[in-house]
Amino acid sequence: MPAPPVHRIVAADAHCVPRPFRSFAVRSDEPRHAHVARAPYGRVHLVQTRFWNAAALARLAATGRARVDVDVFPEIGHAATTLDELTALAPGVADLAGALAGALQLSGVMGNDPGDDPRPYRDALATRIDFLACSGAGFHNDVGRHWSRCLFWLLALHTGEVEFVMPHAGVRLALAPGDLLVFDPAMAHGLCRPQDQGQAVAAHFAAGAQGRQVFLTGELPLSDDQWAALGAPWLPVELHQDRGALDLLVAAFDERSGAIQQLHALRGGMRRSTCHVDTAPG
Repeated sequence: MPAPPVHRIVAADAHCVPRPFRSFAVRSDEPRHAHVARAPYGRVHLVQTRFWNAAALARLAATGRARVDVDVFPEIGHAATTLDELTALAPGVADLAGALAGALQLSGVMGNDPGDDPRPYRDALATRIDFLACSGAGFHNDVGRHWSRCLFWLLALHTGEVEFVMPHAGVRLALAPGDLLVFDPAMAHGLCRPQDQGQAVAAHFAAGAQGRQVFLTGELPLSDDQWAALGAPWLPVELHQDRGALDLLVAAFDERSGAIQQLHALRGGMRRSTCHVDTAPG
């Protein structure tokens, strides 16, 4: 029997916000959230999974590396896969779908404690899983389309020496094969070499297939009630304006440092008149 996974919760709510702003929030380009915004989720979940074996991880990583054609920093590529394909590629892993759903369930972000019905996590896995490959990753966030109402998960298959970094939340996590992250993609994030002290340095990521990092990744879509339960409810934009919030939907980040660029252009973003939806509800 494999050892149970180890779940670690990392605080990501002590934000370093550039002046003149005092907080972060993310708006949406979906009509249902046209005039509201939410604060970022202030936790990163790191689950050290134990159900994989080295051969399965290596085989999955080789498949992802062959499927996604990227070699140059900071390119990131995706290729769709399925639970059935992953199960076939890892025959030595018992109940891969159930084990992966159980690891995600440890986070509790969809409102299910360990031991409860894992169906929401299984449903999310069945909806979308991608191979993701890159040679390092400059700082960016992912909030367009429906992603402002999703958390992301990321499972390391092949990493080399890299850290997952959220520069504005003070998060630096060394990654190893089998590590599973759950995080809010509204916050800037990237992959850095440990010696670079939280900077994404292009020259330190070698080109070529063996220099790539390979992951599995997917989305955990949350309802409004689930966001509220996590302490990040969708609230009227006027409340976020009063809090001096910077809109992460339109922020641009320096790919090396994560510094937010052109701050003067982001002022006044938390107003109904600056809605990101062409046709918003009245």
